[in-house]
Amino acid sequence: MANTITGVAASPGIALAKVFRFTNTPYIPQKQTIADAEAEAGRFRQAIEKSKGEIEEIRVKTEQRLGAQKAEIFEAHLFLLEDPDLVDSVLDKIADEQSSAEYALYEVTTAVVEMLLELDNEMVRERAADVKDVSGRLMSHLIGKPYASLSGISEETIILAEDLTPSDTAQLDLNYVRGFVTEVGSRTSHSAIMARSLEIPAIVGAGAASAAVADGVMVIMDATEGKVIVDPSEEVLAEYREKKKQYDERRVQLKRLAEQPSVTADGEHLELAANIGSIEDLGKVLENGADGVGLFRTEFLYMGRSSFPTEEEQFQIYKHVLEKLNGKRVVIRTLDIGGDKELPYLELPKESNPFLGLRALRLCLKREDLFRTQLRALLRASIFGKLNIMFPMIAVLSELREAKRILEEERAKLEQEGVQVSSAIEVGMMIEIPAAAIGADFFAKEVDFFSIGTNDLIQYTMAADRMNESVAYLYQPYHPSILRLVNMVIKAAERAGIWAGMCGEMAGDQTAIPLLLGMGLNEFSMSAGSILPARELIGHLSKQEWASLSEQALAMSTQEEVQQFVKQRRPI
Repeated sequence: MANTITGVAASPGIALAKVFRFTNTPYIPQKQTIADAEAEAGRFRQAIEKSKGEIEEIRVKTEQRLGAQKAEIFEAHLFLLEDPDLVDSVLDKIADEQSSAEYALYEVTTAVVEMLLELDNEMVRERAADVKDVSGRLMSHLIGKPYASLSGISEETIILAEDLTPSDTAQLDLNYVRGFVTEVGSRTSHSAIMARSLEIPAIVGAGAASAAVADGVMVIMDATEGKVIVDPSEEVLAEYREKKKQYDERRVQLKRLAEQPSVTADGEHLELAANIGSIEDLGKVLENGADGVGLFRTEFLYMGRSSFPTEEEQFQIYKHVLEKLNGKRVVIRTLDIGGDKELPYLELPKESNPFLGLRALRLCLKREDLFRTQLRALLRASIFGKLNIMFPMIAVLSELREAKRILEEERAKLEQEGVQVSSAIEVGMMIEIPAAAIGADFFAKEVDFFSIGTNDLIQYTMAADRMNESVAYLYQPYHPSILRLVNMVIKAAERAGIWAGMCGEMAGDQTAIPLLLGMGLNEFSMSAGSILPARELIGHLSKQEWASLSEQALAMSTQEEVQQFVKQRRPI
């Protein structure tokens, strides 16, 4: 008898196959006293070296398959194996308490995992998975058993597991693995990010119900809607085989739009750009026919490593992106560290509310050395394409003016050194703080463009942490209050004669796109996979018609009213 399990759609697609139940039950050692602490410490160090070799091999394979950015997680795993807080704590416990290496490792890593899971920040909590992964691998060497792996799967299957570690996901054989479902996790968990890179269906956070599904049972996973149908009837299987066929055909049809311009039904040209985090993302950007890069998140160049990237390293990366885009606009955001993005080697002070603390441009203005290095790299690269520089997290005009002052100082220094710098660089800012949206009219006089960062703008406006499941209902992109702020920014840009874009998730949202078009948004920047569906939709929309409809939506009272209004009038 079929039953349906629901979860979070982390990577879209439809798959039909039998379950492969993956269990990697952690080994829990008994406490025991050992006679030779030095020998025990030697066993632990040997386990570290073996684990390093295995992880380095996985890192290389992941880089070959998915690119350097996706392999960075394994740099972090290698970093953990050299982390004195972890390694020395285990060695101290062996020496001071005469504990076995297994028990010392278990006690130390269990305490670290529990501490991480108690924190409010979901991104930080998810690092507990990294500690579990690394400690599990170490434990396997200490007890002399192979670490559980998914690399040996040899038939079509859908994996069900409590969770998948980064090394689990990196070893999936896509000739056989059709998708995976996990009991825990979110769209931002490592396994979800990996799934989107691999372009396989994934559902996370399916809960305890998925734990009851037995190995070998036939399931259907509809990762477009976030549901798993267990033991379906032949009729339901036939229905979903047809759905999968239609889904796959639609993906092929959409690819034909990659070479087409982004034009509305009434002839208005728009810019559909892509958000990227590294040069490895460029393949998907070009494959999906993006009109440019609307957001290059440069913080990922700083993450997954043990020191700051040099000016030359950054220059080469920015140059490469600009050259690959071949004259199309590339908006590069300056370093946006803080909040849910941390650099262990930066050693920032702990804050009770890091999302409202020393982050992004605020940090750059405090650490001018970092900021100036990045700006020099950007300015040097500017002659290789159409560069736009964007400052994040601006609340007051003085921050913008200070950032521009430092930028101009570095331009002058480079020119004095005889380094060529483009004279056509546009300088803009993200609008992600309500104060900036409300004051968009005076900011517009001092920048060349706006890019609306709705991910943060929504959570700040609604006073609701977007990572907190308890208040998830308040994360409402179509709420009239949010729409009015967005409209305020677009109209301020129009009056000042500058362009306005959007680089938050809302820019690729099929419900939001008609409204944003009607408000007059010039550039929509989104994940590369959303570009072709957005281009298809825009081709069916009249800007003139939606200008009137958007005004009606702005006068509504609830998100639900707006959603229903758009659904009834959107042509596809």
